[in-house]
Formats: sequence, structure tokens, C-alpha cells
Amino acid sequence: MKKLLVFTDIHFVPEGETIIGLDPAERFAMGLGHALKNHADAERIIITGDLSHNGHRDEYKRLRTVLENCPLPVHLMVGNHDRRQPFLEVFPETPITEGGYIQQVVDIGHDRLILLDTQNEEADDTHSGHMCAHRLEWLEKTLADAPDRRITVFTHHPPILTGFKGMDWIGFHNRAEMITRLTAHGNIAQIISGHVHRTILGSAGGIPTAIFKSTCHQMPMALGYQDSSLAVDEPGAYGLLLLDDDGIVVHTEDFTLPETEISIYN
Repeated sequence: MKKLLVFTDIHFVPEGETIIGLDPAERFAMGLGHALKNHADAERIIITGDLSHNGHRDEYKRLRTVLENCPLPVHLMVGNHDRRQPFLEVFPETPITEGGYIQQVVDIGHDRLILLDTQNEEADDTHSGHMCAHRLEWLEKTLADAPDRRITVFTHHPPILTGFKGMDWIGFHNRAEMITRLTAHGNIAQIISGHVHRTILGSAGGIPTAIFKSTCHQMPMALGYQDSSLAVDEPGAYGLLLLDDDGIVVHTEDFTLPETEISIYN
């Protein structure tokens, strides 16, 4: 059984700043330490975007410092709060497509992980998700190159409506174009996303979809509000994927909860 660790919406800010009184760098470091302590046998780490809060170079430099001694391979994605140019200045080794988008493929045995760039930086509405023709064509080619592999797709913006009016308003607006390509392929086992700062399960075109919480601040259970900037100090979390021959199992871990003694009950 193979393990993957998934973090999302870590929202690094400049040193000395906070979000609703929380230090995102401190919270991420805490989550990373917890994950490495409890799942040191993981294959790798994927962080599905909103690496920074403002898209500034110094925020990415703080993240690079925290990741410096990480013993596992780390794959970074961008979200709506990120900006590609300053990110790539700090992480120049990150794979990009010919069109300059931050998309990559990771093969692990029989499994193929496809990491997509849903950032809408070119538009006025930079917080919504969008995949242009270049990115969709890249996805089609990547799918065609793996006819016999089991595929897990990672996006920042989830390809489903969540019921949170504010977050759906800045959601993945042309998600149907991506879903059409995925369902035509037939070997898509799972979609993993972030963006909403809440644990949500659903399906996109019949494909199981899981959205993970942030390591920092969370979306309150306020479905009817149009505001997309609501936040609450609830436990930070990361995701854990277990991959074996029978399928993929998705777990989440609230790492900021106090450690408790494990008991056996009758």
C-alpha cells in the first residue's frame, strides 16, 4: 500500500503577519511535522495551491525555508491566491508546460497523478478557476499517454458545486470541459481539490471527488452566504491517500487537536 500526503491552502504571509490571528507558516510547519512523524513511509507530498496569501516572492521564500529539510519529494501547485512568476522565481525547478502553466505528471507504479493548473491569473476575476485550451489539450495528451494506468487528478478549484454560495461564485467555471475529458478516458479513480477550506465529499461526472481543509483557517458552515472570505479558527488538517490494488482510500487528519491516549473499549 502506497501513501500520499496532501496539503492545501497553506496561505503563507510575510513574517509577522497573521490571518484571523493565526500564523499560516507556523500551522503548516506543525502539520508537516505531524505528517512526517506519523507517516514517514509516505511516497511524497502534494500541496494543491494557495501556497501564499498575496502571491508575493517573500511568502514563497518563507515556504521554501520550511520545506528545505523535508525528507520526502514535494510537488507544488498554484491556486487563486498564487502568482506564477514570483512562485517560479523561488521554485524554478517546478515543471511547467510549453505554455507556461504549472502542470505535471507523477507516475508511481501503476498509478498516474496529474497535477493541474486552474489559476485564472490572466482574467480580471483572478479568484475563479479556469482551464484554457492549452491546459485542456495538455490534459488530453497526458490521459492518452496512460491508457492502462489508474489516474488521480489534483486541482486547486474543485470540479463540483459545494453549496457554499461565496465559494461556488469563485469556483471552477469551465469544470464541465475538464470533466468531459476525464469521463471519456474511463480510468479516473479520484479527484482531489482544495480552495474551499472544508472537508467535502462528492462526485464529478461520477468520479469520486474529495476536498480537503486548510492547514490554517477554515470555512464556517455557512452555506447561504455570498461572501467568499469567511473564516473560522477550526482545526487545521491534511489529507492522506492510501493506494493499493483494490482502490484508493481517502483520509483526513485534524493535526491541531490535542493528542489523546488510545484506549480499547469493550
